[in-house]
Amino acid sequence: MTPSVAVVILNYNGKKHLEQFLPSVMASNYLNLKIIVADNGSTDNSISFVTDTYPHIQILDHHTNEGFAGGYNWALQRVEADYYVLLNSDVQVSNDWINPVIDLMEKDKTIAAAQPKMRSFHEPSLFEYAGAAGGWIDYLGYPFSRGRVFDVCETDEEQFNQSENIFWASGAAMFVRASVFHEMKGFDPYFFAHQEEIDLCWRMQLAGYKIMACPSSEVFHVGGGTLPRGGRKVFLNFRNNLIMLAKNLPFTELVWKLPFRFFLDAISAWKGLLTGDIYFFTAIMKAHMAFSWWFLTRYWSAPKVSIPMLELNGVFGGSVVWNYFIRNKKRFLEIISTKG
Repeated sequence: MTPSVAVVILNYNGKKHLEQFLPSVMASNYLNLKIIVADNGSTDNSISFVTDTYPHIQILDHHTNEGFAGGYNWALQRVEADYYVLLNSDVQVSNDWINPVIDLMEKDKTIAAAQPKMRSFHEPSLFEYAGAAGGWIDYLGYPFSRGRVFDVCETDEEQFNQSENIFWASGAAMFVRASVFHEMKGFDPYFFAHQEEIDLCWRMQLAGYKIMACPSSEVFHVGGGTLPRGGRKVFLNFRNNLIMLAKNLPFTELVWKLPFRFFLDAISAWKGLLTGDIYFFTAIMKAHMAFSWWFLTRYWSAPKVSIPMLELNGVFGGSVVWNYFIRNKKRFLEIISTKG
């Protein structure tokens, strides 16, 4: 029997994207498929557009914007399927984008999440920032991707055309085994947005599951369409990354990595201030204060882990910051081939 798949598009004031990209999703040729729009309290007329134009699409109306993490947690409690596909509203898909990923996950029941190859909608020859060909992380907790390191997106030259274990799958087009999503109790709602999918994938690996890249499926992502660049985005990225480390690192690693990360973050903040970006500086300082409050109030009651980071898939044992900024290595393969 063909496994059931639910493509769930979390929407917040995204009528423009729904108008442009829903037709490609509706053309998906998977046999046992339902498409759902979960609205996160939009104030535009997204819902009326979907209802009038696509009456067969199920609408879940939350009335409240709880971000990516809280919105999907709420929605997926109300969706029954063997697999969820978490899809951003600004993603164009091909007709046969679902089958290769489900085939891969059906062959190995220990695969909890997977992602297709993600290329840029506006520059299709390039990998897309949000996930490229699958997410990795360095030993200090800085995320990067096969095909995207910091702001450099590589040209797709078929260098990542093999299915491989990765550390995290992009939330922009994330296939998740429903039973494992609920076993993990979903995303951490405290994150609101940014890096909640990395945290979830880390917890999945700690529980013994795999995360995979499936490049035989391709999607094209616009990117940057949900939360505008600026202080709020910087704040969430820095705060959530530190929370993720505190939650998932063994204490023996956390005790030295956390102070080192505070030091590196401070360097970034002061560099921003010296170049005139006071909002960047302020956002990082606020992120550190917010993390410190989280640590004091939540860390000590959280479950502790014992699995070293380097025992997981998709972890670079060196520093991506050092290789990128000091050694001037900008491409994924040249970075992971180094020894530090």
